[in-house]
Amino acid sequence: MTESKVTRPFDMLNSAINKQVLVQLKDNVQIRGKLKAFDVHMNIVLDDAEEIIDGKTKTKYVETLLRGDNIVWITV
Repeated sequence: MTESKVTRPFDMLNSAINKQVLVQLKDNVQIRGKLKAFDVHMNIVLDDAEEIIDGKTKTKYVETLLRGDNIVWITV
């Protein structure tokens, strides 16, 4: 078993740069895309993102900014 080096939430986000992430928003909408950047407010920038509603891709985005206030969770 590999020991995780994540000790703070931003450690996880740093390790996820340029990787695919899934983001759950408050309105029960999910966005999946490649994490490009984030800030201390958990605003995040995703490349090649797609909006997923009820398990189906609804809209695709080349680049998108998600405001941290709307994010419920992020998984890598």
